[in-house]
Amino acid sequence: MFNFAQRFIPAGYMRKLKNSELGRLNLEEYRKTEKIPLIVILDDIRSLHNIGSVFRTADAFLIEKIYLCGITATPPNKEIHKTALGATDSVCWEYRKEILPLLAELRKNGVKIASVEQAQNSILLQSFKVGKEEKLAVIFGNEVKGVDQKVVGDCDICIEIPQFGTKHSLNIAVSCGIVLWDLFKQFKF
Repeated sequence: MFNFAQRFIPAGYMRKLKNSELGRLNLEEYRKTEKIPLIVILDDIRSLHNIGSVFRTADAFLIEKIYLCGITATPPNKEIHKTALGATDSVCWEYRKEILPLLAELRKNGVKIASVEQAQNSILLQSFKVGKEEKLAVIFGNEVKGVDQKVVGDCDICIEIPQFGTKHSLNIAVSCGIVLWDLFKQFKF
């Protein structure tokens, strides 16, 4: 609802913060900061800009690790760096050619595996609840084909972002931002 009083806020009442006022961590401080028990898996991502954006989002939300699988490019890469803006140095990452052995390894270590996909019996993001003591890995798939069916079939759950328009897909970087923010809130607040 529109608050009539907001219309008359004096000029200068709100002011953008300077970079020096943001309280940003340096690289050493970031590495020492406790991360949330969340792993991001990018499988067969084609766009280098999407990869860089996911790194930047992972840095913002203190994600434990990113796994880059299949055809997903790895740092160092000039195009990834354009959007990552240094997050490839702060976020722990690893490349794995094959995703299914990675999922088996993570599961063996007690990690719950979730694909982010539109699928039968998926759980809508707003209904998904993660236990504070759980460790979770979320998989984002190819920009055109999504998460491969073999991978979806090997997951413990499937999380779906509800969409209400004429298009029923979101950019990987956008999807990742939505999901990571929602999960970050559950782990931290």
